[in-house]
Amino acid sequence: MEVKIKRPSKKELEELNVFQWPIWTKEISEFDWYYDETEICYFLEGEVEVETKDGKVYKIGKGDLVEFPKGLSCIWRVKVPVKKHYNFK
Repeated sequence: MEVKIKRPSKKELEELNVFQWPIWTKEISEFDWYYDETEICYFLEGEVEVETKDGKVYKIGKGDLVEFPKGLSCIWRVKVPVKKHYNFK
């Protein structure tokens, strides 16, 4: 399972209505997570490393649009406090 990360244009963000999505925040921490739905999120602040069960590490930060696939098990390592918009498909 692959986490998709990209730097979206302002137009892409507007087309997705990203700024209408709820906001989630998290302090510096480490925790296991499982996605029972596909999540798309846009990072307003912060820096995280997400490690999948197969050992792949994704570095995510401010300005990234990320898609986490349904069924993904991973470990979140929040290095800098996170503030993100999120939406479930």
